[in-house]
Amino acid sequence: MELTPPDKSIEDVQRELVERFSRYDNWKDRYRLLIDMGKQLQAMPEEYRTEENRIHGCQSQVWLHVEEKDGRLYFQGMSDAAIVSGLVAMLLAVYNGRTPEEILKAPLDFLKEMGLLQHLSPNRANGLYHMIKRIQKVAKEALIRRIKAQQNAH
Repeated sequence: MELTPPDKSIEDVQRELVERFSRYDNWKDRYRLLIDMGKQLQAMPEEYRTEENRIHGCQSQVWLHVEEKDGRLYFQGMSDAAIVSGLVAMLLAVYNGRTPEEILKAPLDFLKEMGLLQHLSPNRANGLYHMIKRIQKVAKEALIRRIKAQQNAH
């Protein structure tokens, strides 16, 4: 698991994703790009494929494991479906190694700009929504823990 903070802002990564996808005129090629991104995912250890890490609301099997270190959230994810693995990889490119504040403030416009939402099946779009909601929930919980710890320290 990569534990160094990203050297680019969330907005920069999102802009790069939009640019990468806009290089392709047709959705067959864009899906191929997504699938290739999914193939780059780090193998997820078996012990992280738990019910607790499973994303419900996805038609395919999706797991998202998170670790917090030095105020940043590090994600590992995988899916048993090729395109969904690409969606996982895309989200990890955006959110991995970020602070909870960065995650919670990050706009989601890039998904619309990529044309992704209009071209995913309803089930895949629903799964993407649930993955984003899980990432945001984990970030919110981490932020609440930090605030409580700071309050208890005073």
